[in-house]
Amino acid sequence: MKIFITRRIPDAGIKLLKAAGYSVDIYKEDRVIPRKELLKRVTGCDAILSLLTDKIDDGVLKAAGPKLKVIANYAVGFDNIDLSAAKKRGVIVTNTPAPEVSETVAEHAIALIFALAHRIVEADHITRNNKYHGWDPNLLLGTDVIGKTVGVIGTGRIGANLIRRLVDGFDIRILYSDVQPNKELEKKYHATYVPLEKLLAQSDFVSLHVPLVPATHHLINAKRLQLMKKTAYLINTARGPVIDSHALVQALKAKRIAGAGLDVFEGEPQFALKKQDSAYLQQAWNVILTPHTASATIEARQAMSKLAADNIIAVLSEKPALTPAR
Repeated sequence: MKIFITRRIPDAGIKLLKAAGYSVDIYKEDRVIPRKELLKRVTGCDAILSLLTDKIDDGVLKAAGPKLKVIANYAVGFDNIDLSAAKKRGVIVTNTPAPEVSETVAEHAIALIFALAHRIVEADHITRNNKYHGWDPNLLLGTDVIGKTVGVIGTGRIGANLIRRLVDGFDIRILYSDVQPNKELEKKYHATYVPLEKLLAQSDFVSLHVPLVPATHHLINAKRLQLMKKTAYLINTARGPVIDSHALVQALKAKRIAGAGLDVFEGEPQFALKKQDSAYLQQAWNVILTPHTASATIEARQAMSKLAADNIIAVLSEKPALTPAR
C-alpha cells in the first residue's frame, strides 16, 4: 500500500508506517507542495498524510483515484479539507488532537497572556537596544494576571486545559462561551457559562479556542470588539479568520482594547490586510505575533506524527479511525 506525505514531518509516524510495511513517499522540499506536484504525487495512493497548509479538495481526491481510503491531517483543525467531497468518495478524514498538543497550545496561550500583561517583548527590546537608563517606578507598567477574569471562547481540549491551568495556578475567574454548557468545567473549576457578548464585556483577557467553520469566521468583529474593556487583551491560538483583522487593527489604533497576542492570522504566512494595517501590527508594542507555533514543541509534534500514522494504519487495516474529523 502506498502512503504519500506532503512534507517531511517528525519521524515517529514515518517509522510506524514503514514498520507496518507500507511504501512511504515524502515530498522532500521544505515548503508547501505546489498544487501541480500534489496532484501528481497523490495518484494511486491508499492514504495521504496532509498538512494544514495543503488544500485537499475534490480535485485532489479525484487525482488520487479510487484506491484512496484515508486522509490523515497533521493538525488539530481540518478546515483545509473538503469534508463533504471526501465523504462522497468514501474517504475517511482524521486529525491529530493528541493530548500533548492540547497541553502545548494551552501553554502558548498562557505565555501570550503573561507576555502581554508584563510587557515582556517591549521590555526585551528596550533592554537590548540600550534604552534602559535605570530603574524607574513608572517604567513599563503592566498588569497582574492573578485575580483577573479570563474569558475562554471554546472549551474543547485546548480551552479546557487552559482553564485548568489558570484556575489551579493563578486564582483566575473563568467565564466561558461555547455551543453548549460544560457542566464538568463548572463543577471542577467554578467556570461560569455566559453568552459571548457578556464574556467580552467582563473579561480582562479573552482567549479563542474554536475551530474555523462558517459560524466562527470573523466571530470577533468590529461590533464585538466594541464590547471589550479598554484594558482587555485578545489572544488567538485557534485560526486567523476567527478574528476580523482589519477590525482588530482599528480597535487597537483607537485604544478600544489594550493589546493582542496572535499566533495565527488571516492569509498566513502573509497578513491578508491593507498595507497600513499590516505595518501597524508588525510595529505595535502591544501586539505579540508568533508564526503559528503554539504546538511547536518536540513532544507535541512527535505525538501528532504518531497519531496521524496510527489513524492511517487503523483505517487501512479496516479498523475504525482513532480520531475522525467531525
